[in-house]
Amino acid sequence: MRGAKLSGWRRIASAMWDAPNDPQIYGALELDAGPLLDFMSSARAAGHHVTPTHLVGRALAHALSSVPDLNVRLEQGRAIQRRSVEVFFITAVEGGHDLSGVKIERAEDKSAVEVSRELDLRSRTLKQKHDPTFNRVKRIMEALPHPLLRAALRITCYVANELDRDFKAAGVERSPFGSAMVTSVGMFGLPHGFAPLSWMYPVPAIVLVGEIADKPVAIEGKVEVRPVIPICATLDHRYMDGWHISRLLVHFKEYLADPRAFEPAFVASPARPL
Repeated sequence: MRGAKLSGWRRIASAMWDAPNDPQIYGALELDAGPLLDFMSSARAAGHHVTPTHLVGRALAHALSSVPDLNVRLEQGRAIQRRSVEVFFITAVEGGHDLSGVKIERAEDKSAVEVSRELDLRSRTLKQKHDPTFNRVKRIMEALPHPLLRAALRITCYVANELDRDFKAAGVERSPFGSAMVTSVGMFGLPHGFAPLSWMYPVPAIVLVGEIADKPVAIEGKVEVRPVIPICATLDHRYMDGWHISRLLVHFKEYLADPRAFEPAFVASPARPL
């Protein structure tokens, strides 16, 4: 049976695009931010700077640790288990005009306060241009002509990601983007957004944190105004199917519903020297 001939927009569309060849899955949820705000308030009282992004990163690390099938890298049709859960936090540099990031290793074992301290220290180093490795990589990438830049990126990513080896000549460490990535648009007052996957950072998930805002929600049959945090994720279907996503979501929400249950008691932060 030959079927009906396409006409109108469907005919034009079939000429415009090829068949889909993209593994991206998009998902969004809104969660009660009350437990997060309560935890952050207690952290601040003890002298610690903890943000929603830090807690979402910890929740992601907890979920990946609980579903180790997703804490892997793909290599020639095989899933290779990673040494630990490594969460890459995207951060703004150059006064917000450029992006870089910090990979937190063993994120499943570090507290939110430890993650906050490490991110703060390493982010300040990047923003103040005191990171020699980042500065060297940036100089090399900006000096290369565009065709050579594309080739250099392909080679660098193959060594660092596919072979899982340090590429000292380019100043890039193995698996530079870790197990998964977290970024935030909440600081810019934006509620939602989806970050794209790329061949450069082969991770199963990129999680984006939106701005916390008060919203009417139904609680036990009654409408109440509660602080709500929107969270969006771009997932790679090559790593997971619906079952994996459901298991990941259970542990992700479990942490965010009660961060205190997964964090050690606060120790007052020593005052910083003036």
